[in-house]
Amino acid sequence: MSTANRGINIGPPRFKIAVHSIVWLAQCGNMLSSAMIADQVDSHATFMRRVMQQLAAAGIVESKGGRDGGYFLRIPADQLTLGDIYSAVSNVCSEPEFNVDCGEAGEQLDVELEKILREAEQRTIDYLREYTIADVMKRIDFFV
Repeated sequence: MSTANRGINIGPPRFKIAVHSIVWLAQCGNMLSSAMIADQVDSHATFMRRVMQQLAAAGIVESKGGRDGGYFLRIPADQLTLGDIYSAVSNVCSEPEFNVDCGEAGEQLDVELEKILREAEQRTIDYLREYTIADVMKRIDFFV
């Protein structure tokens, strides 16, 4: 495994693939199919369509259906932040994934821990909003 594939996995699992996809769309400057994007970011087209659906729902990309369809950016790279993308692909749910009865103290702990985790995620999003896709592209020598 190359060093490029290793790294810190913080945030939603789809975040990195979404950023890669957006960078390719920004670099291309026009519409790309999910298969073309998937090929560029070394992913499966079905998974890519799911990620792109989340980005479309957030208004970051727009999709065009049909044989010649695909995706294109709705927001310019110099205005689109990593925080916007993180928020779009984050699957934060207000309900816990499972319930464990730990009594009243456990419930209070769950409530407080949830508050702390939400604050941590909000701080992460706020920090990521300091970087645009254009900033990232400049760091990796993509022309913007």
